[in-house]
Amino acid sequence: MQDKKVAGFSKWSKADKLRWLTQNFTAQADAADAELRSFWHADERLQRTLDSFSENTVSNFHLPYGIAPNFVINGRTYAVPMVTEESSVVAAASSAAKYWAERGGFHSKVLGTVKLGQVHFLWHGCPEHLQRVFPLLEQRLRQDAAYLTANMEKRGGGILYIELLNLSSQEPSLYQLRAGFETCDSMGANFINSVLEAFETSLENFIQQCPDLPANERKVEVIMSILSNYTPSCLVSAWVECPVDHLGEPGRETEARAMAERFRMAVRIAQIDPYRAVTHNKGIMNGVDAIVLATANDFRAIEACAHAYAARDGQYRSLSRCTIEQGVFRFQLDIPLALGAVGGLTKLHPLAARTLEILGHPSASELMTIVAAVGLAQNFAAVRSLVTTGIQHGHMRMHLMNILQHLGATEAETAAACAWFADKVVSFSNVRDYLQQLRQSVAVPKL
Repeated sequence: MQDKKVAGFSKWSKADKLRWLTQNFTAQADAADAELRSFWHADERLQRTLDSFSENTVSNFHLPYGIAPNFVINGRTYAVPMVTEESSVVAAASSAAKYWAERGGFHSKVLGTVKLGQVHFLWHGCPEHLQRVFPLLEQRLRQDAAYLTANMEKRGGGILYIELLNLSSQEPSLYQLRAGFETCDSMGANFINSVLEAFETSLENFIQQCPDLPANERKVEVIMSILSNYTPSCLVSAWVECPVDHLGEPGRETEARAMAERFRMAVRIAQIDPYRAVTHNKGIMNGVDAIVLATANDFRAIEACAHAYAARDGQYRSLSRCTIEQGVFRFQLDIPLALGAVGGLTKLHPLAARTLEILGHPSASELMTIVAAVGLAQNFAAVRSLVTTGIQHGHMRMHLMNILQHLGATEAETAAACAWFADKVVSFSNVRDYLQQLRQSVAVPKL
């Protein structure tokens, strides 16, 4: 068996990496090489920028960049860029945006912007002794990190608080410094991690030199220092509301009331059933991730945090909730979103910078309100479909286009297929059979 391991790969040129890859791991090396090269950007300078975002890059992976118009959020109208490969996501968001634009739009409010960092360490001593000297330790931590926090403080941010947590009941001698940060319009990961590493050195020096600690307690072992992607106090709320009778068309108020109650029950099910809640929240994240990707923010951190927040009381639940009180329908989403509108790739990636321009160059807080509203819109569209026409009705209409493309349908065949399947079940086999029959009928000469 051929040994395909390699040494020093990261130091090779891009062309050499690509050649080695295609020759060793593809059936047709020349074709694979040409295909991967075809996705390189024609602008060499821009391609070098894209290559610098990650390691061992050999090509670019394209995803659709779509626009969901008509989003009215806090009285302002947005056209929202969304990056996603899943059929019907942008269509659903657009539909919900238009629907609620006619009913007062989306409302959204930032409830907090605190981000967190942790220093985990082992210390063998009397907990009361460490707690007693903690005020002096906190002062030392802040002083030693001042050179890192000065610029952030000028913008209104910095270290908000530092607290000492005793975790020794769960793991012997384990303690944690937990710090809250305000990072203004940046996501702040690098800032927070730099401050935490400064904390690490300050903690070690303080414990070793503290005269108020017994000599046998002047030793500390730092395990790790890093930000936390769980930010329950970096929270935003988005909601829509209107009289129940306004949910439907004039003259169809009874149907509107029935839909509203079914909708409320569907959201309630996602509150009490984790199996439903996971799919329910995935629908929310369809919208959230799409705009987070478009702004080059960290969608993996956003995902992890959102799902942790959904399980904050010990059971995984829906991130959204619905009420019907005194004839008013209200649908609300609370979600933690640690986002940045400056720094990172938000300017380096040209499409991320363009996205922020399209959104009106929002602050981080405004971006939080937009993202939350898009997540709520996506959730509304999905649940509404579930309790009325069924989720597959709209999804498979979009999926039809993917199937037709896969089967190589022409423009004329695509138009004919869309008309044919307007009231029929869409499946790969059904579409394939229809195209075969259509092509055979065209090929048969008429007498």
